[in-house]
Amino acid sequence: MSIRVAVAGAAGRMGQAVVEAVEGAEDLTLTGRADPALGTALGDVLGDADVVVDFTRPDTATANALECLAAGVHVVIGTSGFDIEPIRALGPSPPANAFFAPNFAIGAVLMMRFAVEASHHMAKAQIVELHHDGKLDAPSGTAARTAELMEGEVPIHSVRLPGLVAHQEVLLGDVGQTLSIRHDSTDRTSFMPGVLLAVRRVAGLPRSPVVGLEHLLF
Repeated sequence: MSIRVAVAGAAGRMGQAVVEAVEGAEDLTLTGRADPALGTALGDVLGDADVVVDFTRPDTATANALECLAAGVHVVIGTSGFDIEPIRALGPSPPANAFFAPNFAIGAVLMMRFAVEASHHMAKAQIVELHHDGKLDAPSGTAARTAELMEGEVPIHSVRLPGLVAHQEVLLGDVGQTLSIRHDSTDRTSFMPGVLLAVRRVAGLPRSPVVGLEHLLF
């Protein structure tokens, strides 16, 4: 049975990539595209969807998620920098499930996992994250999540420049040695396998919300 998917923020660069990925998946059906630029509100597409993928803005993602959950529609959130606490406040058994990943690229999740392990053995670390100049939040959700999971206090440096997509380097140092762990997304298609994985798995999550693609991979 095909999973019916609507995309919020469908006119944006990530939203367009999600639309294309959903249309290319045999087990998924695109049922709606919500975006102010398209003249379509989220409420206009909820009735036909099992799952909404949200790549909008930090100031709208929380309200979007709450609207989806109230309608009994699962939501996969790719927007970073939003307030997740109102979603947590719904309790462990909301009408539908919410899944949020700071980064949907599988290589980025591996980078985070390796950095966490390395932080247990190296004295200090810092993170440099680099993104395109249209990214609204700084630090990125990926960098914030990486620092949260690592041992010790980990400063984050944010770079926003045209020509970049999404890049993060974790630099670790100890006596007489350094270690660098870096991940680069050179195209937005790098995020799509993770997005589609979340779309397929969100309905079966044992709790909600779940944060981090690692919970679906390991």
